[in-house]
Amino acid sequence: MNKTIQLQDLGLRDYKATWDYQEELFKTVVDLKIKNRREETQVETPNYFLFVEHPHVYTLGKSGDLDNLLLSEKQLEAKGATFYKINRGGDITYHGPGQIVGYPILDLENFFTDIHKYLRFLEEAIILTLDEYGIQSGRSEGETGVWLGEGTPFARKICAMGVRASRWVTMHGFALNVNADLGYFDNIIPCGIRGKAVTSLNVELGVEKVNENEVKEKILKHFSKLLKQQ
Repeated sequence: MNKTIQLQDLGLRDYKATWDYQEELFKTVVDLKIKNRREETQVETPNYFLFVEHPHVYTLGKSGDLDNLLLSEKQLEAKGATFYKINRGGDITYHGPGQIVGYPILDLENFFTDIHKYLRFLEEAIILTLDEYGIQSGRSEGETGVWLGEGTPFARKICAMGVRASRWVTMHGFALNVNADLGYFDNIIPCGIRGKAVTSLNVELGVEKVNENEVKEKILKHFSKLLKQQ
């Protein structure tokens, strides 16, 4: 089993170009697994972790409701945003500058075969990262992602998650608001959940800008440590 994870920081990249790249890596891993089983070989499958930042874009998961997008095509264009319906789980979310997006493309058979546990690991990596900034966060029962103030009238989401898995290979991942323009969330019902706000790390810390590279390092540290414990 190969537990090594190859990190790639793609910088600012178009959503569709990144999606295509994810699909390419995903297919490489899946095809190798199929070949191993067909030919009874034991070639190790690779694991990847992509960091990326997207221009303004809204994405709708395969089970999402299009009514949760509150903009017309012309309004999207006026805001300089694009829209894609994609093959991850979850409903609608926003990606944009100031948001750290992570796409782990892992063969879970290298680690453990439990997709729910994997989602909890993603959440835990973010929770531990936020804790380093003195931000208490946690989960919301029945809803993926990471929340602040859950169980209070001030519940707010800071990190959205949605994944796809086939043959125990994952793609898509999480989006953590670090220096995000929260105004773009007003154009959707985030994750299809009404009555709960969205926040960003810089807002919670009361600063203009948080060092995003530092946040990435902390996320990767906690994510790697969690996986190594398996």
